[in-house]
Amino acid sequence: MTDVRAPALIPENPAFLSAKVLWVKHWNEHLFSFAIERPASFRFRSGEFVMIGLPGDKKPLMRAYSIASPHYAEELEFLSIKVQDGPLTSKLQAIEPGDELYMGKKPTGTLVLDALLPGKRLFMLSTGTGLAPFLSLMRDPDVYSAYDKVVVAHSVRRVSDLAYHDEMEGRLAEDPLVADEAAAQFHYVPTVTREEFRTRARLGALIEDGTMFAGIDGAAGLDPETDRVMLCGSTNPCASSALAKSRIISVEPHSITRSVSGSRPAAPSIP
Repeated sequence: MTDVRAPALIPENPAFLSAKVLWVKHWNEHLFSFAIERPASFRFRSGEFVMIGLPGDKKPLMRAYSIASPHYAEELEFLSIKVQDGPLTSKLQAIEPGDELYMGKKPTGTLVLDALLPGKRLFMLSTGTGLAPFLSLMRDPDVYSAYDKVVVAHSVRRVSDLAYHDEMEGRLAEDPLVADEAAAQFHYVPTVTREEFRTRARLGALIEDGTMFAGIDGAAGLDPETDRVMLCGSTNPCASSALAKSRIISVEPHSITRSVSGSRPAAPSIP
């Protein structure tokens, strides 16, 4: 007989919301996704992040997680790495459906649609779990109304790290709200840096050699007048250099962990 552990419940804390885990998907030994119930009072914009955590010795262990669900979703989805000795992720990777998590009450972030100036093509460039906010945006019908082409590029070390690959490769064909729009407007550019794959290069190289634009209507390069770029993930000097050469963004190479180009003047970068 298989033992089934009781759900891990958390003490009430007035500083945070509590939410029940609905499902967990382990992509590999480095990466997993999970979803929690959406509290009735919680509102957010597609692309924002929120604090997620578990009880600690003296106070809850909280970390910022980008919400991978679009703003209309009834559940909140997240993408996380696994760090075996990490204060939070060493515990978070063991969660199961029925367990409870803490969640911050106020989402925030600048990787949102209304932070951008109008344009024709939207490029969302991500590394690793930096894909998460773009999963939210690519499922939002408003994005397809705002842009003619919606491009998600995802750079990872290993092929098995290409989370959500099949969904994006299929152009979101199973999505009830954006399937029709995505069939004509969505473009997916996966790339792997440490294993054999059909595209094996860093994001900056894909921009410079034109691979990023293969099969996409418009110029085989970035046009600062009509193209908009969002970045999320680890700092990539190659990507920032390529964007600077395209005049799409002007930043120091090490200040680009999370930023938005083609943004409205009031929209700051996320440190």
